[in-house]
Amino acid sequence: MNILLSIAFVLCWSSGFIGAKLGAGSASAITVLMWRFLPLAVVLLAVALVMRSAWRGLTARDVTRQAVIGLLSQSGYLLSVYYAIQLGVSSGTTALIDGVQPLVAGALAGPLLGQYVSGRQWVGLALGLSGVAVVTLADAAAGTDAAWWAYAVPLLGMLALVAATFLESRSRSRVAPSVSLTVHCATSAVLFSLLALATGAAAPPADAGFWVAVAWLVGLSTFGGYGLYWLILERSGVTEVNTLMFLMAPVTAVWGALAFGEPFGAQTALGLAVCLAAVVIVHRPGARPGQTEQPVDQGGRDRLASVPCPAPSPTDPNHRLSGGCSGR
Repeated sequence: MNILLSIAFVLCWSSGFIGAKLGAGSASAITVLMWRFLPLAVVLLAVALVMRSAWRGLTARDVTRQAVIGLLSQSGYLLSVYYAIQLGVSSGTTALIDGVQPLVAGALAGPLLGQYVSGRQWVGLALGLSGVAVVTLADAAAGTDAAWWAYAVPLLGMLALVAATFLESRSRSRVAPSVSLTVHCATSAVLFSLLALATGAAAPPADAGFWVAVAWLVGLSTFGGYGLYWLILERSGVTEVNTLMFLMAPVTAVWGALAFGEPFGAQTALGLAVCLAAVVIVHRPGARPGQTEQPVDQGGRDRLASVPCPAPSPTDPNHRLSGGCSGR
């Protein structure tokens, strides 16, 4: 995996937790999410009208499948993150709880996708989980005002994202990234708008900080975070992309400490080092996570995700083994 893509993904994905914290200071989670996705959906739909070629050949089933993926990976996941932060769970702790996602996805990659998970990868996953636990204990020791059940809310979001990842991975049809992002955002915009109208939370606050948070979330978290997530998923496989998730917790903890004064001590630093070691183990040269020597369907049907690789042609039978993308 390209190291620059990995760094950009970690920063952009972590920015979502920080943006949620910024928005929580001036509005409810539903209000922030509605105004994050409503203008974004309008822009993407307008672009779709101009770039109609990307939508050719799509069936109603393809669009419905992408809508379900959007409900899980954006609506369900983000609502849980924002709501947890609104309940008083710190941005760092929320990211830490979501840090168990790589272990879940890695464990399911074999039975659900037929991907090979090497012993080195399992060592990296276990080490990463240990690092997350270290940082979690340090954060919990600092104490928060959140209710005990609030810490289960991010866990639900993590499970929603794992489900979306595997649903996308098992898709047999190719959907352009611009199309999937448009469907995901439009679905989220409709859902959050309905929730905001139903709860009387649709009106945005008269606060410039609110719009700064919205711009932050649209630019970094949506385009950067989700765009890179699906791109790296396609190129490197479920186990490897989710191993990067172990970095979200410590990076968010550092970011939260600098931006909001959240606690960051020696134990947190130790957890960060352990997580970095886990990623090095999994990503060092020679690792081929998510790949086996099984042949790939010439039509590109035996595939990991619907985000297309830039080259070569998907009709090339060697495309997914030599082009840097994962194949089952």
